[in-house]
Amino acid sequence: MTVPTTSQAARPVRGLTVLYDPHCRLCRAVREWLGRQRQLVPLAFVAAGSAAAYERFPGLDHAATLSEITVIGDGGQIFAGDAAWIACLWALAKHRGLAYRLATPAGRPLARAAVLVAAKLRASLTDAGPGGDCADGTCAVAAPRPDGGRREHGRAARAPNGAHRW
Repeated sequence: MTVPTTSQAARPVRGLTVLYDPHCRLCRAVREWLGRQRQLVPLAFVAAGSAAAYERFPGLDHAATLSEITVIGDGGQIFAGDAAWIACLWALAKHRGLAYRLATPAGRPLARAAVLVAAKLRASLTDAGPGGDCADGTCAVAAPRPDGGRREHGRAARAPNGAHRW
């Protein structure tokens, strides 16, 4: 990825473009959630690796945008990974304060951890993943347990063999 020049980084951000993976159920869900939020800074959404993405951002490493969330500021700023998530939250009215907290040295490890968890979940929900031809958009993903995955009485439920069921 290219790093913004000093003049790009100094420009105020008036709009952000979120590159998202259209083949990932989690990415689509987050895109829809972001789109429903009240935005202080307008968010535009473009499918990562698409012709539109190549046309709008010709100098971008498009292969990297398919493996890591990437957000582009209207001044040429490029945010990837946890910085991209923080930029998205910063654009939202209800979550700007959280974005400021996550951008601090104390909050950044939490932001990185959240991105790592999302990446693990994303791998299991990608339409093109193992065992799935999801061209029709109806991928098979195991349904949640009736308890919604919650712990019973403060402890994880146990399988018949005594192992924890998460």
